[in-house]
Amino acid sequence: MTVAELLFLMLAALAIFSALPVVSTDQLVHAALWLVITLGAVAGCYLLLTAEFVAWVQVLIYIGSVVVLLLFALMLTRAPTGPGSAENTGNRFLAAGVGIAASGALGATMYAGFHGERIEGARIGTAKELGNALFNDWVLGFEILSVVLLAALVGAIVLTRSGDDR
Repeated sequence: MTVAELLFLMLAALAIFSALPVVSTDQLVHAALWLVITLGAVAGCYLLLTAEFVAWVQVLIYIGSVVVLLLFALMLTRAPTGPGSAENTGNRFLAAGVGIAASGALGATMYAGFHGERIEGARIGTAKELGNALFNDWVLGFEILSVVLLAALVGAIVLTRSGDDR
């Protein structure tokens, strides 16, 4: 096992074990901070896979924007953030079972698809290669995603308008 593979396994384990408190803690601010660790470990995995552009997008967009937006939303809405603030619907064990089953299926799929593969130093994660793949091979999916995001943005604007503005 190479050093890169060992580091990848360590970062993957950190991502998994820091994701558990994200969904299990009762304090929402602590969940957001655990999410920072999880997303940082995933960015480290991207770096080891020589996908530097994707790693920096992960850091800038998800850690730098989404988590900060989540924390601001918690502060501005004055939602209760202490213990017991998470609503218990009684489906906790069912949700845990579905999550474990989905994780097992994803792990089995990843193992079947990548068993025996090695991490090599090829420069496949550069911005140029990502742009070529995105706009040559995946252009239809990219355009569909942009339309879906535009529809979500318009929907959010419509939902946030007050009744007087309509």
